[in-house]
Amino acid sequence: MRLVEAISLGGDLAEQELVQGSQSGDLISFNRLVETYQAAVHNVALRMLGNVQAAEDATQDAFLRAYRNIRQFRGGSFRGWLFRIVTNVCHDQMRASQRHPASSLDALTSSNDDGPGMAFPDTEELPEDYALRRELGDLIATGIRSLPEDQRWAVVLSDVEGLSYEEIASATSSSVGTVKSRLSRGRARLRDYLLSRKELLPDSFRLYK
Repeated sequence: MRLVEAISLGGDLAEQELVQGSQSGDLISFNRLVETYQAAVHNVALRMLGNVQAAEDATQDAFLRAYRNIRQFRGGSFRGWLFRIVTNVCHDQMRASQRHPASSLDALTSSNDDGPGMAFPDTEELPEDYALRRELGDLIATGIRSLPEDQRWAVVLSDVEGLSYEEIASATSSSVGTVKSRLSRGRARLRDYLLSRKELLPDSFRLYK
């Protein structure tokens, strides 16, 4: 077995132990799972809801639901199972609000990751390069929020959080084929969104100049 595979397997086994401990009522084990996934859950909620407070509420609600229902987890991808809960929580919030996600670019650029819409200065990065990267991130974040909800979920879970097709299918209660279709359409729509706003893109990132 290659070293990378062994490390990956070790991580999977450790997570399984934490899940089993949580199912037995061990709060410490569940808190370890929260620590592992809290940033990712908050990031996804923030991208879907576009509001910091709403994302924090959704994150708290999602983990509360996960804790109450973890005995119902029957194996497979825990991450996929958890994001199904996050999906449902965010959907409930959006349905209850009866409005589009808030257009807060400050919120979408303040999370601790480096995906689309997130830009943080590197110690070796020039200030002008950081400003350009943030500008591009803002535009991509706005483009993601312009997607239909099903396509937005596919793009965020795949291209931002790196979930597999199978995990996304589990998280969104859909088939792998549906996930691939939504992801393809979402990416194409996002690309068209950016191309239609080439004048807003930093010079070094413009497509088909």
